Amino acid sequence: MGIFDWKHWVVILIVVVLVFGTKRLKNLGSDVGEAIKGFKKAMNTEEDEKKDPNANAAGTPPLNQPHTIDAQAQKVEEPARKD
Repeated sequence: MGIFDWKHWVVILIVVVLVFGTKRLKNLGSDVGEAIKGFKKAMNTEEDEKKDPNANAAGTPPLNQPHTIDAQAQKVEEPARKD
């Protein structure tokens, strides 16, 4: 008889059902399931983008694309200080 005895889990389950109610637990279960499905879908699309980075459904460049700015540095003459 330890903390993981089946009787303890039954008591915990009864308390949880009394506190939250069956309807709220049902909604919680479906929300968790949808979140897991969304996570898996996002992971799969990320892997697909890694395989073919040019395949974009909207035809726009990815948001993370680096941009290069061409510029030329110029020396600026500082005025002489008068003390």
